Amino acid sequence: MRPVVVLRPEPGASETLARAREQGLEAISIPLFQIEPVEWEAPDPAAFDALLLTSASAVRHGGGRLEALRALPVHAVGEATAKAARDAGFAIASLGRAGVDALLDTLGSEIRLLHLCGEDRRDPDNRPRKIEAVTVYRARAIDPPPNLERAMNSVVLVHSPRAGARFAELADDRGSIAVAAISDAAAEAVGAGWEAVGIAGRPSDEALLALAARLCNKSSPE
Repeated sequence: MRPVVVLRPEPGASETLARAREQGLEAISIPLFQIEPVEWEAPDPAAFDALLLTSASAVRHGGGRLEALRALPVHAVGEATAKAARDAGFAIASLGRAGVDALLDTLGSEIRLLHLCGEDRRDPDNRPRKIEAVTVYRARAIDPPPNLERAMNSVVLVHSPRAGARFAELADDRGSIAVAAISDAAAEAVGAGWEAVGIAGRPSDEALLALAARLCNKSSPE
């Protein structure tokens, strides 16, 4: 069986590696970025109805300033994000399993959201709501990534558009690599010329690994 390459930074990389190995996949980590906190100031929580969290990294790297926002309920994208918020003492008001735009579609148009996010982000497509973005972390590119040559003849998991674009810049032999992308945007960012490109049925680690398992055993996605 071909190896599965995980491009995510820690701690997400270890979580994906563990899930992959539980499924009997041979998985290795080649991180492209390192997550680090940035200085930020917490705005007045009275100006918002809730927090919008699209990545667990916002909680893991938000630091002590999160305490001022603890009373705000959280609308979280993804199980990992919701778990990190719960573990940090936040109450989860809603959980989106199909991306931020689908989650926003379930909320009222007048809700005032504070989005704690990364330096590199995609604004939601659906933006009639009052959303204020505050950067609390950044993903710093690792240059060069360790052991990049091990990606040859593998199935590479692409968890974000930025990772897809970065890997496309670095990979030498696209024809030997199959790509499992977590979303349409991630697949678009990685570009063409690969042995195969598949898109997970929903934006989750479980769906992405199911796709990777199929790609490990054939040259093109279903």
